[in-house]
Amino acid sequence: MKSVKADLHLHTNYSDGKLTPAQLIDLSKKYGISVISITDHDNVNALEEAIEYGNQNGIQVIPGVEISADLDEQEVHILGYFIDYKDKRLLEFLTASRNLRINRNEKIVRKLNEMGSTINFNDIKVKAGEMTSIGRPHIAMELNEEGFVKSYYDAFIKYIGDGKPAFVKKPNPKSSEVIKIISEMGGLSFIAHPGRLIRDELLISLIQEGLDGIEIIHPSHSKSDIEYFSKMAAEHFLLTSGGSDYHGGVKNDGRNFGNYCISMDEIINMKRRLFI
Repeated sequence: MKSVKADLHLHTNYSDGKLTPAQLIDLSKKYGISVISITDHDNVNALEEAIEYGNQNGIQVIPGVEISADLDEQEVHILGYFIDYKDKRLLEFLTASRNLRINRNEKIVRKLNEMGSTINFNDIKVKAGEMTSIGRPHIAMELNEEGFVKSYYDAFIKYIGDGKPAFVKKPNPKSSEVIKIISEMGGLSFIAHPGRLIRDELLISLIQEGLDGIEIIHPSHSKSDIEYFSKMAAEHFLLTSGGSDYHGGVKNDGRNFGNYCISMDEIINMKRRLFI
């Protein structure tokens, strides 16, 4: 029997990815990945199209989302899987989060304009589209296109990365609030790419707030990271997940696709936890 490959961390052009939901599913089929989750930032607008197209092409799409949250002044990203993505409360919550993003990014662009850039936030909004979660990557691409920076990464290194001259902190909901709403939507919450930042006390805090699992497999994780988080998951009876965090090549992540997958065992364990 052929083993099932799953990638549960993918982004489309509804957040900061490059590909449409259909293009992402076509690529998954090409690479022999049969289960995916689209986890756009603060956005579920890709899911209906993805699930329908996935069904037509033999790809199971688990409804997902990646929500930015704050835990003790530290920004964390929480993945939600098997969520009821049509629930009105969730849609209102995500709309509010996207509006916070807009306000923050308008401030960043104003700072950049004071530094000599001529980019316009309305242009960014029009290019991205009304249904898209706009983030710093959209600004970085615009700065690169303008020629204000030498590359996408140059924008973060010089201007818009954390602590840089045009940086503005994004106000996020509390992690406990995000974990709660994912649970209320019938879903499971996972800490995304915890790496070196979310360990020990911070990780225990999330577990105490009701976290269901840890994203173990991720391009940013070393072998020792994987060992550490696998041990923590086992000790605290947490689920495990993983994926490529693929953005369609926007973040030089073209080689990641197909190389950061999990097996069907992890998905079966998630479904058992949910009694699906």
